[in-house]
Amino acid sequence: MSNEGTSGGGGERVCVIGRTGEALPCYDGTFGWFNDVDDCYYMLLDPQPPGDDPLWEGNYPSGAMYQVTCMDRIPGTNGGWTWLPEAPPGYGGVAITPAQLAARAVDQMHLAGPTIGITVPPDRTGLVGVPVWLWTEVAPTTWGPNSATAAVPGLSVTATAQVRQIAWDMGDGRTEVCTNAGTPWFEGGVESPTCDHVYEAPSVGQPDDAYTVTATSTWEVTWAGGGTSGALTVTRSSTTPVRIGELQVLVTN
Repeated sequence: MSNEGTSGGGGERVCVIGRTGEALPCYDGTFGWFNDVDDCYYMLLDPQPPGDDPLWEGNYPSGAMYQVTCMDRIPGTNGGWTWLPEAPPGYGGVAITPAQLAARAVDQMHLAGPTIGITVPPDRTGLVGVPVWLWTEVAPTTWGPNSATAAVPGLSVTATAQVRQIAWDMGDGRTEVCTNAGTPWFEGGVESPTCDHVYEAPSVGQPDDAYTVTATSTWEVTWAGGGTSGALTVTRSSTTPVRIGELQVLVTN
């Protein structure tokens, strides 16, 4: 058996072939990672064979297919392709699946909740019956698209994220679901919103006399790598207070 994890010149990790004592790199860019159980290198096939390929021996989609190159074999027995239920000992230092790498890629994107834009900012008071415009800044971290790649030796996964919708919980028991980023309001801009809410009651009596608006983005993430692909959904939220009053009409004789 070899001893993995020793260091050669320059600090490079080296492994040792059990029978001969020959030192060699624990990772080779052509052959993959060295397995000290059988003195063979393993490289994850990328792309993986189709799911109906006989090489899977009925195991698809569990596990993965690897190219095997053995260093201590007689001619004619030098590895080939093989299916394994999980990464072999020593592979990448820590076994990791494409789905786990996809999660790492999502973390690298720093996806955030909406950068809330609203026609009633915290220092103002809106009115019952008047539409409140809702929007978010359109940026890679707040709306998308956003892409990132996570990798370990022998395997990389690229993920792309895009907001599908924003659910605006307006704090009054109602929620507006908008599939667009909303329309920012500014003087002289468009006359009607693409995402809005109309309050039917003032916020007096709520905590701090304000409704708490919670905007939750639903991000759709697709990923591919290691001969496979998948999708996942993540959510991110932001909050802001909104004060709503009633227009008082003074009648005089």
